Amino acid sequence: MPSTPWQRRRTTDSPRPGGGRQWAGRLRRSGSLARQVLFAGRAGRRGDGNVAGATSLLVPPAETDTRTGRVKLPRLRMRRRDGLSRDLSAEALSVAPVSPAVGIPGGVISGGVVPGGVISGGVREDEPAPLAIPLLPGERTVARRIRFALVNACTLSSLMLGLSAIFIAVNHGDVRLAAGLLIACVVFDGLDGFLARRLGVASPFGAQMDSLADMCSFGLAAPVVVYAWLNDEAPTGLLVPACALVAAAAAIRLARFNVSPKDGRFFCGVPTTMCAAVLALSTLIAPEMPPLLRVAGVALLGLAMVSSFPYAKLARLVKLPPWLLVLPLVGALVDFRITFVVAVLAYLVSGPLLWLRERARHAA
Repeated sequence: MPSTPWQRRRTTDSPRPGGGRQWAGRLRRSGSLARQVLFAGRAGRRGDGNVAGATSLLVPPAETDTRTGRVKLPRLRMRRRDGLSRDLSAEALSVAPVSPAVGIPGGVISGGVVPGGVISGGVREDEPAPLAIPLLPGERTVARRIRFALVNACTLSSLMLGLSAIFIAVNHGDVRLAAGLLIACVVFDGLDGFLARRLGVASPFGAQMDSLADMCSFGLAAPVVVYAWLNDEAPTGLLVPACALVAAAAAIRLARFNVSPKDGRFFCGVPTTMCAAVLALSTLIAPEMPPLLRVAGVALLGLAMVSSFPYAKLARLVKLPPWLLVLPLVGALVDFRITFVVAVLAYLVSGPLLWLRERARHAA
């Protein structure tokens, strides 16, 4: 019997002369690409005995070619805790029987990090975000759904009333009727928020839909009604920009309100609801003043909406001294038109005065 090991191996199980041990060793050291991935967790056995299975695949997100629209597969990198690392081509991911979710960008494969999620042991630990977000958060009982529908019905009523006001104004109908519909919009706008908080069905969906309804009722219907009211008296070259300023200011005011932190004491600028109420009451009351002064008042309301001056909320106005609350009532008995104009001007001036007081306090 031959004494050398390679001769014994060749005579027993290898038909290739001189290549048995060398061929078997090359298979153990390299192997195919799929074998590298299948035995990736066993790569740590060669060094320290405590790092067995301490291999992870770092999968960067796939890139998409903007010209051709093809998805470029990332190059994988296999990292071990003992400091050794080597690269694997992206095709190894498709043949590795680790998990069907490996192809999804984002996860952790056997201790590795993939941006966007976790995949451990073939199971995805965090489920992907649902495509449809529920409109009503919390418990979805029949009673809560009815209350939720009631609140949104008030919002839609405000929207429909605003559209009706626009139709009446553009068809040369009764402008006072259109102004009355705007007052009804103000009532429904306050009612939907009150009911949402009282019934416990406030939601981000309701807040966004309320802003859209306000844009239609107060940002579009109010300036259209004012235009129909002053079209025959004021110059068109001044009236159109003033009404357009109110519409643009309402859009900016509503968008800023949605993304700004809420203050329980003051408004940042005159709210769109109050601006629409003033315009509607002005149409109903029709104070005796020159047409140019009326147009200037419309433009002033638009600028006040996008200003940063603090304006007190109605809850704080109720806490004023009693004589300040009785004074407008007495003035309304004498001349309600003049009293209305004075009250509106006093509220508009209160914003800059509060701003100056806060600024002087911080300076001191």
